[in-house]
Amino acid sequence: MTQKNQQNGRTIAIVTMIVIFAMISFVTNLAAPIGVIWKGQPGIEGSNFLGMMGNMMNFLAYLFMGIPAGKMLVKFGYKKTALAAIAVGFLGVFIQFLSGIVGVGATLFSLPLNFFVYLLGAFVAGFSVCMLNTVVNPMLNLLGGGGNKGNQLIQIGGTFNSLSGTLTPMFVGALVGTVTAQTAITDVNPVLFVAMGVFAVAFIILSFIPIADPDADKKAGKEVVYERSPWAFRHFVLGTIAIFVYVGVEIGIPGTLNFFLSDVDPSKGAGLDPASAATIGGFVAGTYWFLMMIGRFLGSLVGAKVSSKTMLTFASGLGALLVLLAIYLPKTILVSMPVFTGSAFDMVQVPIAALLLVLCGLCTSIMWGGIFNLATEGLGKYTAAGSGIFMMMVVGGGVLPLIQNWVADLSGYMTSYWVIIAGMVYMLYYALIGSKNVNKDIPVD
Repeated sequence: MTQKNQQNGRTIAIVTMIVIFAMISFVTNLAAPIGVIWKGQPGIEGSNFLGMMGNMMNFLAYLFMGIPAGKMLVKFGYKKTALAAIAVGFLGVFIQFLSGIVGVGATLFSLPLNFFVYLLGAFVAGFSVCMLNTVVNPMLNLLGGGGNKGNQLIQIGGTFNSLSGTLTPMFVGALVGTVTAQTAITDVNPVLFVAMGVFAVAFIILSFIPIADPDADKKAGKEVVYERSPWAFRHFVLGTIAIFVYVGVEIGIPGTLNFFLSDVDPSKGAGLDPASAATIGGFVAGTYWFLMMIGRFLGSLVGAKVSSKTMLTFASGLGALLVLLAIYLPKTILVSMPVFTGSAFDMVQVPIAALLLVLCGLCTSIMWGGIFNLATEGLGKYTAAGSGIFMMMVVGGGVLPLIQNWVADLSGYMTSYWVIIAGMVYMLYYALIGSKNVNKDIPVD
């Protein structure tokens, strides 16, 4: 293969992985805004805990699929693993669509039966995004040659991931508008149709794109044998905990904010106009993901010059400060934010906590790439297996928001953000101390 063909193949591979990065966010970010609808259904009675269960099931899949996905990556390669993940994703979204048809009106354990159908769909979709994440991150890192360049490519992919994440809650919020007991899951069918369409098209396109594994030459003609495992590296172990915490923080901030703004009870939520609260909540949460997109774009520009350690230290410290201010500033202090009200963009009044939490998107934007880069640096041949373990710990995106919303049910929305602060503090520790590779004596060639 000529050098030009190799370069073209590398470019195609990078573009494909970036598109898949966007798909991951599209599917994942359906859970929180759809959870607003489930909260209002008879039998669920406004429970934030149950409203976040779809998100929990989506991320719970990582716990079961993380290591198998890594093994699939090692055995079958990037392309076949990605194709399998896309097919599973289509199935997961289709099951969620069926939740508007199957079991409607029936109950199980005093809960709507179709709620369990939805949770099954969210769980299956979680398998897909876990597998896709397992493919995308190590491939972008390896295509970039590791180090700062690898981090730069992950940040670029994350930019498109955030663009998709921005549009999803906005789309759902605009479709739903006012959430009542009569609002049905079928109201978001257009979003589900788009998701299934994207998966179908991506599967067809990817089938015809030649993608070679970055380390294919090293694997050719011999079985991959690991003398050790990624768990032998202290900085990787602490990094997996950091990813568990990070994904919980990333999802918990906008997910709980969406619930807070959509809750029209002034004693609990923001007390916004019931006619537009869900739309405002969706668009404000979408603004968080938009700022994540901006932050990742900026991170991609400086990623080759500023170390992952420096970026993660700054982001986690600033994030903790913003959340602390959001907790203590009274919700009677209002600020204006641009929101699509159904027919046009308008400035709406929201508690200042909403603005501060949205600004956290700039901080969380670069954390994934930074943590992944720091945790896998120096792993060498253990990178693919380490990626599978890493994906397993993404279950934190379901566990921490569930804990946060349990706290919200007991003590209020803003009190629940102490869970987020604890996560920010751990990531600051990892950036400053935990990310140092103290196992450089382990052979990784």
